[in-house]
Amino acid sequence: MFHRFSSDISAIALPQQFTWPFHYTPHPLCRVAADEVKAYLRSRGEWQDEIAAGKMFGVLVVQGCTGEIGFLAAFSGNLAGRNDHEYFVPAVYDMLQPDDFFRREEAEISAINRSVAELEQSSEYCKAKQNVQSCRLQADVEIRELKQTLTLRKVERAQRRAAGEAEAQLILESQRDNADLQRLKRHHRDAIAEAENHLATFDAQLASLREERSRRSADLQMALFREFRMLNARGEVRDLCELFAPTAQCIPPAGAGECAAPKMLQYAYLNGFKPLAMAEFWQGASPRGEVRHDGHFYPSCNSKCKPILMHMMQGLDVEPNPLAEIAPPEPEVLLEDEEIVVINKPCGMLSVDGKSGVRSAQTWARERYGEKDFPMIVHRLDQSTSGILILAKSKQAHYALQSQFIHRTVEKRYVALLDGEVEQRSGRIDLPMHLDYDNRPRQMISTDGKQAITEYEVVGVEDGQTRILFRPITGRTHQLRLHAAHCDGLNAPIVGDDIYGRGLEADCTDGHRLCLHACRLEFDHPTTGERIVVECKADF
Repeated sequence: MFHRFSSDISAIALPQQFTWPFHYTPHPLCRVAADEVKAYLRSRGEWQDEIAAGKMFGVLVVQGCTGEIGFLAAFSGNLAGRNDHEYFVPAVYDMLQPDDFFRREEAEISAINRSVAELEQSSEYCKAKQNVQSCRLQADVEIRELKQTLTLRKVERAQRRAAGEAEAQLILESQRDNADLQRLKRHHRDAIAEAENHLATFDAQLASLREERSRRSADLQMALFREFRMLNARGEVRDLCELFAPTAQCIPPAGAGECAAPKMLQYAYLNGFKPLAMAEFWQGASPRGEVRHDGHFYPSCNSKCKPILMHMMQGLDVEPNPLAEIAPPEPEVLLEDEEIVVINKPCGMLSVDGKSGVRSAQTWARERYGEKDFPMIVHRLDQSTSGILILAKSKQAHYALQSQFIHRTVEKRYVALLDGEVEQRSGRIDLPMHLDYDNRPRQMISTDGKQAITEYEVVGVEDGQTRILFRPITGRTHQLRLHAAHCDGLNAPIVGDDIYGRGLEADCTDGHRLCLHACRLEFDHPTTGERIVVECKADF
């Protein structure tokens, strides 16, 4: 599993610290290792269709006990139905072995599935369901027909009563009619109840099987998670259940521990290798609804990998989180009066306070205006997005401004620099979006997502890049970034986008920032009603 570099790496300095995997620039040794893995993958013709469909791979540069530098390689999930390919590190726990408890219990659960399907499709069950429907239908028909007959007889009695016939006889006939109707209803109630009770015996069997299936599946999943005993550089071991217990989701998500990064670190610790640097890269087509670029490097996912890697990196000298270490500059005040303050939020500053400790516009406002009545954030911009942000100085102003955003009477314009040439000069993108739950905060295109609409106008194209104006009609998280990058959108990610584009590995002249800027905002003043237009030029 340890691979010596086939290329000459003597001129490449070793990394001083281990990679912060959630936001990084790939180390040159990782790039060389990734190129060697890609060459190996090209040599495996039988894998080409699966790889072309899309898969994540990883490399871990390590130092052996004798000081030799090499690398490990891994893939996420499994490849060609297996976890034990010789070139790659093995799974932390291989559930695909035929004699494994997971496969045995999985077979038992599959047997329950077959029993459920057989019972649902059995002639007895189908006949029981049909009998219930027939009894209900027959009851409806016969009761409706009798009611129609009784209505006619009631009209007849009324005529007889008007002709002077004795009331006692008419009342007796009316009572008999009502008794006939009640007897018929009771007869059908009993018939339906008998049919439903017969059907209920089958439904009880199905419910019992499904409950057993659900319970055994949950127990199996937790037992499997406990088999993933993750090491760190200090030699400490914790299983996935322990690692995810303090998180918001409490239990590990499906596939946790099967990504490339945990596999490589686990193998390194078990075999005495010192981890030096790590990178993960995508090969093949982008998954449906997502944005992945063939050959590009990506950060480790937050939902599946962050709790695991934060444990596994303990004992290593890890690079600081660059997003937390870089202090953003102070915002520029563009407009201020007694009700509002409008600022130019710099790239790298959060809109509201977050867990990372990075400075936010909310913190800036609290420091500037005091703890009690500091302005409230009306809307938000991504940390990496710069530009116009409105803050309200009173609850009344905050409510009035938020109402404008909710009712979409605020006109917003963004300028962006795209990594690619957009041929159509203007247009409208209508691609619904929702959160990619396994890869927060990534968003994805999905037909069951919330509507997301963006209008755009190309300003100019130069050197393979497009300067563009965006007018978002809706305000979804990462809307402009995803609409720009997705193949059904503009198929040209925003320069510097580390989530949907080439990100920090891009060789751009903008200082490696996300080239997205809120350049124009038009709204009604919350007190005077005057239409306010604020503009702010981008610095890229």
